[in-house]
Amino acid sequence: MEVRLSQQLKMSQTLVMTPQLQMAIKLLALSRLELIDQVQAELTENPILEDTGEAGPGNDWREADVASTPSIDRLAEIEARGENLPTSHEERGAMEATKSEEYWEKFLDAYANQSPLPSQSRLNTEDLPSADQTLSRRGTLSDYLEWQVSLSNFNDEERAFAMLVIHNLDDNGYLTLKGIERDAKPGEAPAVEADDDAPPVEEDRNSSQKTTNIEDLAREVGLDPEDAEEVLRLLQQMDPIGVGSRDLRECLLVQVEHFGYDKDDLVWQVIDRHLHNVERRNFGAIARDLKCELTDVYEGAKIIQALEPRPGRNFTSEDAPAITPDVYVHKVGDEYVVSTNDDGLPKLRINEQQARSLMKDPKAKQFVQDKLQSAKWFVRSLDQRQKTIVKVTRSIVEKQRDFFERGIEYLKPMILRDVAEAVGMHESTISRVTTNKYVHTPRGIFELKYFFNSSIQREGADDIASESVKQAIKKIIAEEDARSPLSDEQIVKRLEGQKILIARRTVAKYREMLGILSSAKRKQYF
Repeated sequence: MEVRLSQQLKMSQTLVMTPQLQMAIKLLALSRLELIDQVQAELTENPILEDTGEAGPGNDWREADVASTPSIDRLAEIEARGENLPTSHEERGAMEATKSEEYWEKFLDAYANQSPLPSQSRLNTEDLPSADQTLSRRGTLSDYLEWQVSLSNFNDEERAFAMLVIHNLDDNGYLTLKGIERDAKPGEAPAVEADDDAPPVEEDRNSSQKTTNIEDLAREVGLDPEDAEEVLRLLQQMDPIGVGSRDLRECLLVQVEHFGYDKDDLVWQVIDRHLHNVERRNFGAIARDLKCELTDVYEGAKIIQALEPRPGRNFTSEDAPAITPDVYVHKVGDEYVVSTNDDGLPKLRINEQQARSLMKDPKAKQFVQDKLQSAKWFVRSLDQRQKTIVKVTRSIVEKQRDFFERGIEYLKPMILRDVAEAVGMHESTISRVTTNKYVHTPRGIFELKYFFNSSIQREGADDIASESVKQAIKKIIAEEDARSPLSDEQIVKRLEGQKILIARRTVAKYREMLGILSSAKRKQYF
């Protein structure tokens, strides 16, 4: 076989991910908070970029300076223009003095023309923020308990033990020890059910987990285990009642004891022996075992329902995250107008003086050119991101106009492909645009993903969106008789009356997604 070298021409199509395209895709997938962090990082890394800030009532004097900023497309001509900056000390000093005089003249003019401040007597106290909103740090459960311990008559060892207990409490106020060997597995710790009407099943009271935990803590501070149990009992009587308990049963028993119930009372016995039956609402089994009337069990269950299964819930330090919309939808006349939300986003521009100054150094010339190119790509990608979000939002508003006009019942089925074909983009791009992006509308704030729903068949009518079906199920359950709740099969028949064809298992799935319990657990006996 003869081996030889040869040359030939070949044409082929390949997809090349240029740095510009990679940056645009990266910025498009970021949420608003992530975008702000990314912009701040770019400002830190790129000396050519700067934040112009936001023009406000007191910053009108900057408008001329901002307007004179060169566009990004002519930044590459900085070196070619050959413009020179003042280099001598005298020239720079004269320029700074002139700017300083102009600034103070405009500042004093603005100050003289501003409206006078309202007098103290005119202030409306109803418009002022409440005291809890002016706190620099929200009070925690640990702080509150430490304050109560400081007012107690504990000795040094008992106070040290109480502090160890306090700093081993979870967000619900339960005693959970970390880093100490336990007889029970971590997954066996008593969880607090989200539904207050259905407490979780009690743990085995004969487990050696409690004694071992208290002994470990007492040993660390040199306290007798019997005294440690007494200190823990006193701590559990502090506000909130039941804090420091080791399981749900102990927490509820501490509370009923505080309200005057003892071991001979029915409520005490139900909590001590039948929490699992309370969870299942098996009141008949409780009545048979305790040999009492069913109505007495109902009354006891009402008292248990009024107790607090999570004593520390009111001291949760985490605030609910605030959602800042990326776009706004306003109704102007008969039309819906889409606009971007630029509040809080840095206003970027090129620092021309910095760029020209650095270019004078031959060693820094290539560095400045790279940073200029990077800044150009970054600003263009930001602009493209905003335009893409607006374009996609306009398409969503156009397709879901009935929702904005009449409500969630008229939300139409829509998938990513529908919007992708309308705006001429790929489905993956639409997915990136709508993920973690929020829109402020006359009907509230929604994630853009919210408007994409699968379709459900309707008899003799257009298909309906799955989200509308969920709301229909929620409305049916809200109107049911609490003493005789509807089963999933009955909900299916009610939906058939609205010409919505859906299977029972689909109703169960949607009900669970809405956080609604089954009919057996929704039933109210009193």
